Amino acid sequence: MDYTALCQRIAQAAARAGRDVRLLAVSKSQPAAAIRALAARGQRAFGENYVQEALAKQRELADLALEWHMIGPLQSNKCREVARHFAWLQSLDRDKLIEPLARARPDHLPPLNVLIEVNIDAEASKSGCAPQAVAALAARIVATPRLALRGLMAIPAADADAARRRDAFRRMRNLYDALKSTYPQVDTLSMGMSDDFELAIAEGATLVRIGTALFGPRQRRESAIGHRE
Repeated sequence: MDYTALCQRIAQAAARAGRDVRLLAVSKSQPAAAIRALAARGQRAFGENYVQEALAKQRELADLALEWHMIGPLQSNKCREVARHFAWLQSLDRDKLIEPLARARPDHLPPLNVLIEVNIDAEASKSGCAPQAVAALAARIVATPRLALRGLMAIPAADADAARRRDAFRRMRNLYDALKSTYPQVDTLSMGMSDDFELAIAEGATLVRIGTALFGPRQRRESAIGHRE
């Protein structure tokens, strides 16, 4: 899909929903040249799943003012790199990540923006905390000065039935509203991808993560097979 056409569709869905919605371009498995080309058209926020792959791209694109989001599952031994080289972590899903992220966040940078990833459909194959764990994680994040709680992220189950996907998005919106009622600074609900972003926006998304519709099908990343970062 053309970048301009995609931005127009997001803007139209956002206008119908009555809220601003940001686009995160999911650039995992894409070369730095593709990111540079999209940045030349005005895109600034990019999401990566694998830390080492992202760091290589960041070095190659260091001349550009880009906002990097870590959106993939995170292992504790990668916290240092994420804290030092990303503006956002969208996939915090357990307590043990909080302290190493905060300890590694450099003093000259603003606090790391954090979203709690929720496994909203309880899928065994996916990361993310259970909905009932959100409150405790949020309290820990808010009590940690080098982290900034910004909201929630989810990847609902892939389902051909739009009604079931809509239900998952609604459950995420309810969790988000409850979180925001406790922490007014919360402003981001990250959900919706290439095939369902308009539905996600209708149900409450403030940020959509789009890769395939922007870049086409992902290239196979051999080094990532079986590797969880």
